[in-house]
Amino acid sequence: MSETVTDDDFLRVCALGDLPEAEPVAADIHGTSIVLVRKGEEVFALYDECSHAAVALSEGDVEDCSIECWLHGSSFDLRTGKPSGPPATVAVPTYPVEVRDGDVYLSLKPKTTENA
Repeated sequence: MSETVTDDDFLRVCALGDLPEAEPVAADIHGTSIVLVRKGEEVFALYDECSHAAVALSEGDVEDCSIECWLHGSSFDLRTGKPSGPPATVAVPTYPVEVRDGDVYLSLKPKTTENA
């Protein structure tokens, strides 16, 4: 995926059509590991590391509006990054995403989320 810097802190990451429906996609955006998940016309972006076991969330499964870590089963809300239960107790950072004219743009400034 190739990113393009825009003047509003958002980077063009890819075309919306490049992301499969409800499948996690790993991306390295300026040295930050991100997992992208498309749900219809909406795209979610989280830091691509489980807060419990430091493994890639992009290797996990998406169900409804959460992503599950493949190692110990921690699930994180795609919208907030908050875990739904143990073993993870700390949220993972989420990033603002916009879809503009069929392209996906992401800001590397994490959204503010509180720990679970």
